[in-house]
Amino acid sequence: MKQLLQLLATNARADKAPAIRAEAGKVYIYDVIDRDWGASAKALIDALAPYAGQPVALHINSPGGDVFEARAMVAAVRNHGAPVTTYIDGLAASAATYLALAGDKVHITDGGLFMVHNSWTLAWGNKHEMRSTADLLDKIDGTIANDYARKTGATAEQIAAWMDAETWFTAAEAKAAGFVDEVSDGSDDATKAAARWNLSAYTNAPKPQPEPQPDAAELAAQADRLQRLNRSRLALLPATPN
Repeated sequence: MKQLLQLLATNARADKAPAIRAEAGKVYIYDVIDRDWGASAKALIDALAPYAGQPVALHINSPGGDVFEARAMVAAVRNHGAPVTTYIDGLAASAATYLALAGDKVHITDGGLFMVHNSWTLAWGNKHEMRSTADLLDKIDGTIANDYARKTGATAEQIAAWMDAETWFTAAEAKAAGFVDEVSDGSDDATKAAARWNLSAYTNAPKPQPEPQPDAAELAAQADRLQRLNRSRLALLPATPN
């Protein structure tokens, strides 16, 4: 739960724009998943309501969030009553993954990322309560693993290994594993979209690419060119009378 709180807090948005927006048959979830901090099930239900009985494109770019809020969002998608196609526009991590899999067909943009891991929580109390909490996490992970198995056809052992390892899939890897159906173009936009999130709460999150360092010889050459240019400019200035 500490990691979940960190995830939510470090990705809280300063602006007051809606966490979920809809336009022309498209619904966008570009936020953390949480009733109070970001995208909520109620907001998704409200966004889908005007398109009752109509196909919808659900666009996702989310680092995850609350498992139970995501479950309610999955129910909203499955109860929509018309085909829902999901598009991972940048990142689908943690709770956002099984929301993405709720669609009838799943697309991911080339350059996007898909991450699965075991669920988190916060517990306190005596040894019996701690064991009960661990049992609850086992059940939660079991329901998530079932979703992954239905989509991918992978064995329970393979899915457990992916979740235990906090596995990050590229778009091509997610398709090869069976999580998504199609990889679409748009790698630059997807990379930028995925990079907007603070993923420090996750153990194996990809690190940002370091900025390329300028070559020392090139810097020296540029400094020499600038110095010579400045000398030329000074030489063109009219002489100042004494």
